[in-house]
Amino acid sequence: MRLAIVITHPIQYYAPLFRLLAMEERLSIKVFYTWGTSVLQNKYDPDFGRHITWDIPLLDGYEYHFTRNIARQPGSSGFLRIQNPDLAGEIEAWQADAILLIGYAYAGHVKVLRYFSGKIPVWFRGDSTLLDEQYNWKSLLKTVLLRWVYKHVDKALYVGEENRRYFKRYGLKDDQLVFVPHAVDNERFAADRTTEATVLRQRLGISDQDVLILFAGKLEPKKDPQLLLEAFIEVKDKAEIKVEIEINKSTSRQFNKDEAEVKPKVHLLFVGNGVLEESLKWKVESEKLKDVHFMDFQNQQYMPVVYQACDLFCLPSQGPGETWGLAVNEAMAAGKAVLVSDKAGCAHDLVRRGDNGEVFKAGDKNALISALNSLCISKSRLRIMGGRSRELIKSWSLGEQVKAILKQLP
Repeated sequence: MRLAIVITHPIQYYAPLFRLLAMEERLSIKVFYTWGTSVLQNKYDPDFGRHITWDIPLLDGYEYHFTRNIARQPGSSGFLRIQNPDLAGEIEAWQADAILLIGYAYAGHVKVLRYFSGKIPVWFRGDSTLLDEQYNWKSLLKTVLLRWVYKHVDKALYVGEENRRYFKRYGLKDDQLVFVPHAVDNERFAADRTTEATVLRQRLGISDQDVLILFAGKLEPKKDPQLLLEAFIEVKDKAEIKVEIEINKSTSRQFNKDEAEVKPKVHLLFVGNGVLEESLKWKVESEKLKDVHFMDFQNQQYMPVVYQACDLFCLPSQGPGETWGLAVNEAMAAGKAVLVSDKAGCAHDLVRRGDNGEVFKAGDKNALISALNSLCISKSRLRIMGGRSRELIKSWSLGEQVKAILKQLP
């Protein structure tokens, strides 16, 4: 079977999947990139505020083609920024038996969807949810539009429960829905980088006994790193007061210092860049916080080290648009406990409360403080939770994605 895959540009999460699919004897794939070749030259990411060149191969191991994009300003941030007049003809010339369309919100993608609907099977992949849904006249218009779009789809490859609910909301039936779990390259994040992680902690001045909370991603309002910083400050202050009280008690009762320190020292590490970077750093400097650390954007090869250096990964997103949060998959593959807001699409599927982490209400600082206090009280408990994360994420793998796709072949 010949499967044409349509996607805007090379993405670090999809390239390993394409390579695995290309190795299957029953399947021949060709990936059609719709952004055009300009994506290879224009690597500036406005959210990170810098040029990004991934240090893992994105175009190796599978057949691909950059189709012509005639948009004046090519990009993936607007409907008219992807326009591909040659795409349908190129897919036909390749004699595709089916199409996997990744993302619909582009003129070029909708045109392909309409052209091939009813001719060959059209599969759709997206990770949208209803978590940010607002019911007003705009939502009614959106419902009409999306029901029309998905009427042209034969099967939707949903990534998790919140995504399944979304597809059902917009007209797809149960027999059209295929579970293809959202996944990252688990093996790369699970590979032992302990020595490098230890060096990183030492460089930051974090001891083996300390707890390190990690935020990794774009420092932008959607992900709400400011809430995490504010909550951390209160957790840290209360912990220091509590330890001081216990030490004073121990002095009069002749207890040793280790017995008094009921909570480990807690650190917070922000890894990434973005529009909130300056305000976050200003807050840390003004408060003279010595246990909050910053690192610039780290590329894919080093990120497993960063995850393995931490004890708890936190994604405090308030949205809108945190459709999943693949950084949670990465942290879990690295064997870490996770703390996630309920606006992250992955929360329902990946976080088992009290088992491998916790979920808190987005934007609720008190709820976040409570969760941090509960999780950071014991480093050994975090280690156990991390082990459960590693086991749970094994079934959310690229291999499972391949199996699910192969089951759809005639």
